[in-house]
Amino acid sequence: MNGSDRRTAAACPRSAARDSLYTPVRVVDLDLDDPSGLHSPGGLGAVDPVGRVLALVRLHGHPLGLVTATGTAGDSAALRRALVDAAHRELPVPALSTATPAARPGRVGRARVPAGPITVSVVVATHNREDMLRQCLDSVLRNGYPHVEVIVVDSAPSSDAAERLIRDGYAGRVRYLREPVAGVARAHNRALAAARGEVIAIADDDTLVDPRWISTLVEVFRSDDRVGCVTGLILPAELETPAQAALHEHGSFDKGFATRSWSLRRPPADRLFPFTAGKFGSGANMAFRTDVLRAFGGFDPLIGTGSPAYGGHDLLAFFQVIANGHTLVYQPEAIVWHRHRQTEEALLNQAYGYGAGLGAYLVAAAVREPRMLPELLRRTPRGIAYAASRARGRRTSAGLGSRSSRLSRLEFQGLLYGPIGYLHSLFRSRTTPRTR
Repeated sequence: MNGSDRRTAAACPRSAARDSLYTPVRVVDLDLDDPSGLHSPGGLGAVDPVGRVLALVRLHGHPLGLVTATGTAGDSAALRRALVDAAHRELPVPALSTATPAARPGRVGRARVPAGPITVSVVVATHNREDMLRQCLDSVLRNGYPHVEVIVVDSAPSSDAAERLIRDGYAGRVRYLREPVAGVARAHNRALAAARGEVIAIADDDTLVDPRWISTLVEVFRSDDRVGCVTGLILPAELETPAQAALHEHGSFDKGFATRSWSLRRPPADRLFPFTAGKFGSGANMAFRTDVLRAFGGFDPLIGTGSPAYGGHDLLAFFQVIANGHTLVYQPEAIVWHRHRQTEEALLNQAYGYGAGLGAYLVAAAVREPRMLPELLRRTPRGIAYAASRARGRRTSAGLGSRSSRLSRLEFQGLLYGPIGYLHSLFRSRTTPRTR
């Protein structure tokens, strides 16, 4: 990121004025099966919020969409009525009102997976965020799925705090691994080498996973033996600061509430497919068949958070799943709640990193899957034009000078830098002795 964007973000009077007027929004979970109670993200328990509220609305556990309302002290019933009314007014509730849990929409494929339990290795990479890690692990262990191992990979830690946390609070329930070289892709590969499960599910340490997250992922893998990867819905766990609200409104994690699948056997109408990996999901909520991920060498350590490329290891893995003949499924019932960056500077860094990761991923895709290079080159001009038009569209819809406009601009700048970041990572990997 260049310094002018940081200075602009800090000095813009309109941004500062808007931020000073920002009111925190409480995020809650509401199931229309039982509208008498609101719950915190990640199954943390019942809440009775006051003020502005953003609610995930479900029916029979199936997520329908998001609605907003405002609650007042001492009148929680009125808030719940307002949210229910908004759900019926704004969301497709009537189409699902007669559905049963066993007949929820969006199931995929053919039941050809052998019967028997599927063991899941849940992987959480962490770096000096012990408080968030504790909350993430608690949410994972609340899932109650019987055939699971939980692995924490401590990525280039500055202390032994995470190791002590696991030893003192989660002995016998969580495996601890240390990866001395920084980079989330390296951390994930460290876990991949040690994982015992048929499925490896990955969540970030700044997330809370939904109570049915693991079992929902397993359902999708069990439905079709061609499924190599499953991604899921990512929602904000909190909207306490203007920066968090801006990222939510910008839609960087938003992949929608409809189940979708992609494969080379049935390509979509999208002319950029299969290189539009950002549409498939995000690294904060993804799972793979372990043998599929190992077959193409795991995650590329040259890209990803903590590398000069800033990101993209998740996008490359999604692309390789499809390029190698497997199906990728986005299942919104597999939910994680993400704690967005709280500060303006972190938000701008994150936006630039998203763009850089996309640019680095495209170069890495050509390197890792050279047979796809002609198709990539043919689609590159159209892809750049699409990215530029997307940024212009956000500026138009959000208003010139808005925070969303600035985030779009930074994403596009990062996209242009991404190939340079990949080459920087490649050069560094060849000139730096490997650390075990």
